Amino acid sequence: MTEFRTDAIVIGAGVVGLAIARQLCLLGQETLVIEKEKTFGTATSSRNSGVIHSGIYYPKGSLKHLFCLAGKELLYSYCESRGIAANRCGKLVVATSPEQLPKLSALFATAQANEVTGLRWLQEAEVAEMEPELYSQKAFYSPDSGIVDTGNYMLSLEGDIFNAGGMIAYNTAVSAILAADDGLHVIATGEEEIEVAAPLVINAAGHGAIGIAARTEGLAAHFVPRQSFAKGNYFSLSGRQPFKHLIYPIPEAAGLGIHATIDFQGRCRFGPDVEWVDNDDDFIVDPARADGFYGAIRSYWPGLPDHALQPDYSGIRPKIHTESETMPDFRISGPEDHGIAGLINLFGIESPGLTSSLAVADHIAALSGLSGRSL
Repeated sequence: MTEFRTDAIVIGAGVVGLAIARQLCLLGQETLVIEKEKTFGTATSSRNSGVIHSGIYYPKGSLKHLFCLAGKELLYSYCESRGIAANRCGKLVVATSPEQLPKLSALFATAQANEVTGLRWLQEAEVAEMEPELYSQKAFYSPDSGIVDTGNYMLSLEGDIFNAGGMIAYNTAVSAILAADDGLHVIATGEEEIEVAAPLVINAAGHGAIGIAARTEGLAAHFVPRQSFAKGNYFSLSGRQPFKHLIYPIPEAAGLGIHATIDFQGRCRFGPDVEWVDNDDDFIVDPARADGFYGAIRSYWPGLPDHALQPDYSGIRPKIHTESETMPDFRISGPEDHGIAGLINLFGIESPGLTSSLAVADHIAALSGLSGRSL
């Protein structure tokens, strides 16, 4: 077994893990990222809508609210400075039936309380001018919502880590975290088994975070949440792109509804839906699920042609709640919670995790005593 020491270890090379590792490196910490897959962002980070959220949906003062609000501006600024595609295209949130009008008004009030800037109700003529093919009974506009080239964003974060002297061990799986007098010891296996000691370990492993927490010496069971998985399927549109903006319906219980997104090649995709599954390794999109998509999409785009949807891709959300439970906040558990010095666990980092990534990184650095920027 190879043994060595470093200043910090980040487990997981998703977008949040990469952002955290980058921040630690920039603060002078010799940082090792350990990732079980062969490259970065293969799970949640590369299998979402690529949307930059503005902060509309989250309870005021929650981590999701605060990180999203700060993170969107950090992300737009970072992408601009690096030449990474990020389009502040804006989003229309729509009600398509009288029953949805109170929910839309409540959502607008939540967004206002969250200090989301630029929000405005749209008149019927404005909706028709902005999106001629959109049907709604009422809609509001969020100008700060957008899309980002997620792959190039993560590639840039990886480059920042390397340029600042950090290291990434791909194809390496963590089997245990042990507590010792000289810090935390992470046991992992790649081409060989390694043991790396560090005073700071950040468990940002996404789908794997709960399993790693369960294999952490001395971590009481009640600090390890129950794991659930909600698959989100996406279908792409064959034919002409109907929208210039993101189109979002009223949110559903475990997601934001089957919305319309655009990419940098001008293609339109719809999704995700919510499909509760037993594991996190089935990314096949069942073509039969298109039936539900047609009905949901035609509620706001009646002109969707028959046979125009093609199975595209899917992602699986790392849930810490079940289908019958209310969606919780991000869960960040540090030494002040569980009592293990130097260990920070991140659980349930789903949407708006991409938008929030740089703000989460600032927060983790502050929790680690390395900077003063915390939310």
